[in-house]
Amino acid sequence: MNNLKELTKEQHTNAERQDFVKALFKGELEPELYATYLWNQFPMYEVIEMFALRLGLLDDFPELMRSKAIMKDFRELWTHEQNPKVCEVTKEYVNYVKSIMNDPEKVMAHIYVRHMGDLSGGQMLAKRVPGSATMYKFEGDLDELKNKIREKCHDGMAEEAKVCFDYATRLFQELMEND
Repeated sequence: MNNLKELTKEQHTNAERQDFVKALFKGELEPELYATYLWNQFPMYEVIEMFALRLGLLDDFPELMRSKAIMKDFRELWTHEQNPKVCEVTKEYVNYVKSIMNDPEKVMAHIYVRHMGDLSGGQMLAKRVPGSATMYKFEGDLDELKNKIREKCHDGMAEEAKVCFDYATRLFQELMEND
């Protein structure tokens, strides 16, 4: 068993303290703001999953993939003709992930932060967010999926996981600034 959770606790806690996350957990986000969040999550997940697939990191559990579910949730909620703004941090994150695309351990650290979060806290969010919350619905046993992620992770991934948490935190901040 690794201590990745303990080693990234400070960054995880900082992300959870953001006003956007507080509103998310209280079920107080307007559908339009949540849809904008999904619009920005989609390219982030898409790029991680694309490289994770290429590196064979998701071969054992393809049901972990979230990008299509995120887009489905976005389309359910977005009622405008023009798509929402892509946040600057989203663009930076996509470029960053492209820079680590050949490093399986770094890509796996991002899977750990994002997908483990969806399997854990995401299950509480599913009841509080606008719409169907498809992105938080997984096929298969959630504990088994978490264990498969943990098996591919180790303490040496902590610094990269912290990078991912920092990008997530910045997205939460940027969304609230632009709202």
